[in-house]
Parts: sequence; C-alpha cells; structure tokens
Amino acid sequence: MSGQPRSVLILGSTGSIGTQALDIVGRNPGRFRVAGIAAGGTDPQALAAQVVAHGAAAVAVTKSTSVEDLQLALYTEAQRRGYARGEFRLPRVFAGPDAVVELIDAARADVVLNGMPGSQGLVPTLRALATGATLALANKESLIAGGPLVLDAAGPGQLVPVDSEHSALAQALRAGSAAEVDRLVLTASGGPFRGRTREQMAGVTVDDALAHPTWAMGPLVTINSATMVNKGLELIEAHLLFDIPCERIDVVVHPQSIVHSMVTFVDGSTLAQASPPDMRLPIALALHWPHRVPGAARPCRWDEAAAWTFEPLDAEAFPAVELARHVGSVGGCLPAVFNAANEQLVAAFLAQNTGFTSIVDTVQQVVESADEWRGQPRDVEDVFAAEQWARERALAISTEGK
Repeated sequence: MSGQPRSVLILGSTGSIGTQALDIVGRNPGRFRVAGIAAGGTDPQALAAQVVAHGAAAVAVTKSTSVEDLQLALYTEAQRRGYARGEFRLPRVFAGPDAVVELIDAARADVVLNGMPGSQGLVPTLRALATGATLALANKESLIAGGPLVLDAAGPGQLVPVDSEHSALAQALRAGSAAEVDRLVLTASGGPFRGRTREQMAGVTVDDALAHPTWAMGPLVTINSATMVNKGLELIEAHLLFDIPCERIDVVVHPQSIVHSMVTFVDGSTLAQASPPDMRLPIALALHWPHRVPGAARPCRWDEAAAWTFEPLDAEAFPAVELARHVGSVGGCLPAVFNAANEQLVAAFLAQNTGFTSIVDTVQQVVESADEWRGQPRDVEDVFAAEQWARERALAISTEGK
C-alpha cells in the first residue's frame, strides 16, 4: 500500500461499532489514523482511554456536563500511560448538542464512520456528506429517516454501508451490472425467538429479548432484531442504497449468520458473501472501500464439517418486515414515522411499560394513521416533525386504557 493513511472520524466511539472500528484502525497504522472521536459522554474514562491510545486531536461529547469529567479522565489516563506532567497535549474538546457537527467541520476527515444510535445521526450524516468525506454508515436510521435528503446529498460512491448485510450486498453486486440484478436477499438470524408463534412471544421479558444468539449489540438493535424490525429497517435501507424496489428484496432466515446476504442475477445465478459473524470485516471494508484490509477478520474454515440452513420468514409471527416493505414502497416521511414510533415503543418495552408483541402492533397503528406524512421531506425539520408526531402518537396509543 502506498500514500498517506486515511484520516478517520468515528462517531459513537464507545459503542460496539466504534470500539471495533478503533481496533481495526489501531491494528493498521499504515492505512488509518484517528482524526477525532465522538460519544455521548456518559463514560468519560472509556472515552479518555480511546483518545490517549489513538492520539485523537479532537473529541466531541454531546453531554455538556461531562467536559470536566472528561478532562480529568484524560489527565489520569495520560499519567497511567507514562506521560510526564505537562507532556500530554489535551485534544480539542467540543461539547453540547452541536458538538458532533462542529467536530465534523473541524476534522475534515477522509472517512466519517457514523456509529451513533438512532435517528440522532441524521444531521451528522448530512454534514459529513457535505464535507465530501466518504461516509461509512452504521447508523441506518439516518438514511431511513432522511431518505431523499441523504441520497440527494451523497455523491457517487460517497455512501458506503457498514451493516454486515448491506456490505455483503455491495460486495456481491460487484459481480454484475445494475441491469443484471434480479433480486436482493437479506439474511436474518431469526433472533432469540425463531420458531416461536406469536402467541408464544406474548409474555417474553426484556431479558429474554436481549439474549441474541449470534451478535453482541446495543439494546435498541438487539430488541429490533428480536421483533425483526431491524430486518425491516434493513430492507428499507437496501432499497435506498441500491435503488432496488422493495418488492424485489427478500428476507430469509439463516440461523448460523455465516451468509450475510445474497444477490440473485437475471440468469439464475446467486452470489453470497460468507464469513463467520464478526463486524470488523464490514467495518474495515467500509473504512478502506473499495479495498480490503488483510486480516480484518478470520475466514470460514473448510477443514471442519459445517451446515448452513435457510428457511422462510414466518410473516404472521413477525409482521414487521412486511410492514417495512409497505413503508419503504410508499416512501416520503413514512419510514421516519416507522422508525421513530419503533424507537418510542422499544424504550417503553425496556422500561417494562408495554408488551413485546405490542411493539410492532402499535407501530403498525401509527403507520396506518400517518397519511399526512406520505409526502417527501423538504428539509431536516420535516423529518424531525414526522418523528415527533410518530413518538407522540405511539405514546398515546400505548397508554390508551391504562
């Protein structure tokens, strides 16, 4: 490899995606350097350790009150690592609700990895695209909620997916032209409740739903995986990323999570991307796109017996995917409504204020009453208004009769 290392800005650095991205960057100093990192600020010690370990020149925390704690943690971490007094240079610190956007503007990185949770990632996504950086998108909600705003802001090749499924599709799509693509096939692990009927899921607990069989993820994504809302969101994301109609995107259950997704071409050929479940592979590929990073993750073993199975999705037990297919086909602000209502209901479920099967039932009711949000968003304020309406509507429906 030749040339300068790519400068990388990591948003959501203390989360699962962020920590794995920093691991990749740390193991490939000739390819990457950390331009800056951003996090909520609830764990200043972890954030300080990342800053010092990777020499980040700038850091953003959205929680304004955590600045002093972060500065103290930085000095403590520097001392722990053997820096003499006065030798450690404090990074530039941005704090508050606009801190992430200020960091993006200041860092001007080659690659921005958006690993922020939920739809709060929309404004950073748009700002990162405006700087001309490659956007490694792990924050699918910003694309789903922003839809046409994000697509209009992105130049050719500027938007690179981090989700393992969409990374797999991007890799397989290299094998043919757009006109040769017949269908996209998203694989799903099936989550912790694969094989259960809707009735059998009525009484599941928060702990049950958080016990994912394959992936270690944050609580929102883990619950979304259990309800299959996550796969619905991924269907909408695939539609937007690859310009394939929602009716030509299939979902199949693959419990082993080895085949991450597939593309079927018009001649009957299907290409799949397969690797043991490890998010470092799609993260590394997104950071270095279109080039691969040697040793990013371990490959499949062919000297050991293994079986890969595929089964159809039970749409009656998991109605979220077909609901998402409808939402993605309608477009406009409806995907933002779908996502925001779900975030509201997942929060209520985690707080034990609603039942597991009520999550998708209530989201469907919100979507069915959202005719006013079918139009295209004119700006970010339209998206936020749709989300606010959806959260309020979801709250009103979920608390009726209580």
